[in-house]
Amino acid sequence: MRLVCISDTHSMHRQIQVPDGDILIHSGDCLGVGSLDELEDLDNWFAEQPHPHKILIAGNHDWCFQDEPQEAQALVRHAHYLQDSSLELEGLKFWGSPWTPVFFNWAFNLERGPDLAERWARIPRDTDILITHGPPAGILDAVPTGTGSLNVGCEDLASAVETLNPRLHIFGHIHEGYGQQQIGQRRYINASTCTGSFKPLNPPIVIDL
Repeated sequence: MRLVCISDTHSMHRQIQVPDGDILIHSGDCLGVGSLDELEDLDNWFAEQPHPHKILIAGNHDWCFQDEPQEAQALVRHAHYLQDSSLELEGLKFWGSPWTPVFFNWAFNLERGPDLAERWARIPRDTDILITHGPPAGILDAVPTGTGSLNVGCEDLASAVETLNPRLHIFGHIHEGYGQQQIGQRRYINASTCTGSFKPLNPPIVIDL
């Protein structure tokens, strides 16, 4: 089973080279300004990809999924859209969720603490592959500051992942955190396609299970 992971393409999906695989996973910020027109183009692009299955979640830039949910979800015809929901493919159980801690005034933002913890409490205990837009605290979540870096991931998500122990946790959101980290039997993947300067230069991350 080959998973191909991308994230934070910001409507620049046609500028990236996507390798073949069994499941193409996009972990949010698929759009630029978050319009339905952008989403329709993304869905047409999904249709062109050879992967038998595609999975999409929203991110904080993907406004149409928050503001026009029925219209947006109806446009996703060539991928499985997950929003606090599950999917089983090829014997693997996936869960997808778009929420991230409040940062200015973006889509799918919730306050740290009980609001976010309630979302993570919905994740089934038998989840094999968790897909969220944002990272857990302390894992591939550092952003540069004038004096160093700052970890901005979600503490409650980190606690949930520790408890649930999925095989893979795939996310994006923090472009500078692109890469992989292995902790025990669990692998974390920040699949951000765009760099910190919003250039779609980071290659898709391929995982063979």
